[in-house]
Amino acid sequence: MEFVRRPRREQIRSAFNLRQLVGASSARTVAAAEQSLASTRRYNLRGILPFLGPAFIAAIAYIDPGNFATNIQAGAQYGYLLLWVILASNIMAILLQTLSAKLGIATGKNLPELCREYLPRPVSFGLWVVAEIGAMATDLAEFLGASIGFNLLFHIPLLLAGILTGIATFAILGLQRLGFRPLEAVIGTLLGVIAVSYLIETLLAHPDGGQIAYHSLVPQFAGPGSVLLAVGILGATVMPHVVYLHSALTQNRIQSRNDQDKKRILFFERIDIVIALGLAGLVNGAMLFMAASVFFASGHSEIGTLENAFHTLRPLLGNASSVIFGVALLTSGLSSSTVGTLAGQVIMEGFLGWKIPTWLRRGLTMLPALIFIALNANPDQTLVISQVVLSFVLPFAIVPLLIFTGRPKIMGALVNRRATQIAGWVVATIILGLNVLLISQTLGLGLLR
Repeated sequence: MEFVRRPRREQIRSAFNLRQLVGASSARTVAAAEQSLASTRRYNLRGILPFLGPAFIAAIAYIDPGNFATNIQAGAQYGYLLLWVILASNIMAILLQTLSAKLGIATGKNLPELCREYLPRPVSFGLWVVAEIGAMATDLAEFLGASIGFNLLFHIPLLLAGILTGIATFAILGLQRLGFRPLEAVIGTLLGVIAVSYLIETLLAHPDGGQIAYHSLVPQFAGPGSVLLAVGILGATVMPHVVYLHSALTQNRIQSRNDQDKKRILFFERIDIVIALGLAGLVNGAMLFMAASVFFASGHSEIGTLENAFHTLRPLLGNASSVIFGVALLTSGLSSSTVGTLAGQVIMEGFLGWKIPTWLRRGLTMLPALIFIALNANPDQTLVISQVVLSFVLPFAIVPLLIFTGRPKIMGALVNRRATQIAGWVVATIILGLNVLLISQTLGLGLLR
């Protein structure tokens, strides 16, 4: 009997030791970060590593299934035309995520908490409602995308695929119990899988470098349909829920002793943001010019769904291309749904002060997607519309962010410089302008001919 029990005890002991080992990674990261802050060497690769992570979690939201839907439709229907929208959106994203990260570093609080603290209660409550609408649209896109990925790769019915997505998300979120570093490592790895997948797709597609360069820099539209997709790309790239989330990811990650520490942490976080969002921008661009070089160039401009894209890639580029596409989509959906749940927790706890279990939050966000699947709603059209909704929600996150980061009493030594504040308001104005343009086209006012 003793012979049977001993392996079981050893297994339990090994599992416990593994949890301790993985959990200790966060403590080691904090210790390394504190050592880096105390160092007099500013440019030190080893000193930067402990600060890398928060932006990689945020970056997943910038290449979620909504990006797949809008970028592929844009490339298939308009070729390289809207590539400039991706570049512009990525530049906006880097600015906004830097401001959000800076807010958390400077105040030790996240954006929803500051809204609840400084804004009138009716205004804060209204912002919470809008933020929840954005979170629902986000969860819908991410959940549907992962379900479609399961369906395409393994031929699992969408409803069952949706349930599997929920289970997988729970498993990834469980890493939070071990500290921040294991979750950052897993999300970063998933981001790498998506990036490598699209690197391979790009090599297979052979896009036109001249067209990429031209349309990255020259803004153009081609009628109302292109405006809708441009706003969808913007909504899919600059995500309101991660504007809220990033401030929470940096607020207590590394403790600062003084203003000098805060400035140094911000310096490292800027590097984190440029690397992570730069990678996300390249992946978004690869999605569009892959669709342009494969679908648009071959006369398959009718490609309007992820399923069509998956099946059309096979005869055009071979079996491997469609499998790689499916893997990237599935990975994107699983990782971004995890990030969406984290953002939802920050939004509810920050605005209302309510703390609910993760499983309940995940269950509530799963419900709309499962309803859409059960009703046989068009998942791809739902993805695009959800991104347009996000574009309309975005200003309600940007405006408070700019107000707070521009106040010396709140930000102290990290308050926005005048040029940064102007750039932020320019970004907000561009987003509002695109939304007005979309409304005008929808109502038939014909601002674009």
